[in-house]
Amino acid sequence: MSKPIISLAIIAAAAGLAYAPLPGVNQSITIVSGSELQEPLQLLETRFEQQNPSVQINLEFQGSQDIVNKFIDDKNDFKPTVLIPANSQLLDELNQRWQAQYGDEPFYETPQPIAKTMLVAVSWPERAKALFPGGEFQWQRVEDAMASGNWGKIGGNAAWGSFDFITTDPTRSNSGQLTLSLWSQAEANSNNLNTSDFSKDNVQALFGLVKRSVYQPPRSTDTLLQEFITRGPNDADIATVYESVALHRWEQSSATQGQPYQILYLDPTIETVSTAAIVRRDISGGEAKAARGFIDFLMAPEQQAVFVQHGFRPMNAQVDLASVPNSPWSKNIPGAMTDPKGQISPPPDRNVVEEVVRQWQRAN
Repeated sequence: MSKPIISLAIIAAAAGLAYAPLPGVNQSITIVSGSELQEPLQLLETRFEQQNPSVQINLEFQGSQDIVNKFIDDKNDFKPTVLIPANSQLLDELNQRWQAQYGDEPFYETPQPIAKTMLVAVSWPERAKALFPGGEFQWQRVEDAMASGNWGKIGGNAAWGSFDFITTDPTRSNSGQLTLSLWSQAEANSNNLNTSDFSKDNVQALFGLVKRSVYQPPRSTDTLLQEFITRGPNDADIATVYESVALHRWEQSSATQGQPYQILYLDPTIETVSTAAIVRRDISGGEAKAARGFIDFLMAPEQQAVFVQHGFRPMNAQVDLASVPNSPWSKNIPGAMTDPKGQISPPPDRNVVEEVVRQWQRAN
């Protein structure tokens, strides 16, 4: 073989070594999730790394709207690989904003649903009985209680003092957006909320009432529920949260307050599906492959069972709520239902969510 040919062969081999993935090379990927998935993901991170020692998982947790906004605006002090907000509509929003701003696809592939839950209310039993004598959640009763301000004016014990409702910040959190969407729908007496409903005087008045009543709303749902439990009946009477965190934190409420809260299902309610997307910005093919492996891992029955144990409903049809060991639905939690009877709707579209945020920002 002549020297030029040998030289070309060496160059080609060197180029191949430079660009081919090397076996055993570690990949580090960062998963950014809503706080509602924090505990199961922390558990599953350890399990995945034990089975895949060449991949390091870094977890970050934010309010779901923050996940979208911070990624679009490049405001994180880390490099996200996978985004898992509380519902796929938020990823649709990200996709539309990204393409309008940059003109290309933000994700490597179609986002993958991971686990699902729905919006519910939690309340201390004696407060729930006084507020809802018929046993069913009603937005109008909550609104009347907020307008009255004091339990003694709405048929409760005057010694309970002020009425305190809690929800998350709708500018930062999905559950706050869902809460105000459902409440606005009830206020507008509408079967299908649309942006024109927000022009109604009573709907605009509702936003003002809630904003004045909810002092410093938490940025995320799990943070809210932990505050609700810590504050107890004298400072927190009722809150809207995901069914998943309500089920998972129930035992903590009993230990902290000496009495557990109960769950109240909303009718209609909104189902929200935590959905994972592998982003393209600054993410190599090797990192994307490692991220895909992690998402596939989350969908396996063994991992889906962990989500069930933390109060989520599975996306893998092979996993049955009733048969998962240590499922919260087997713990006789007051109000908990495997099959709620009310209407379950998908999350509102982007235009409605944007209007919810705008009305909240304008309210005073």
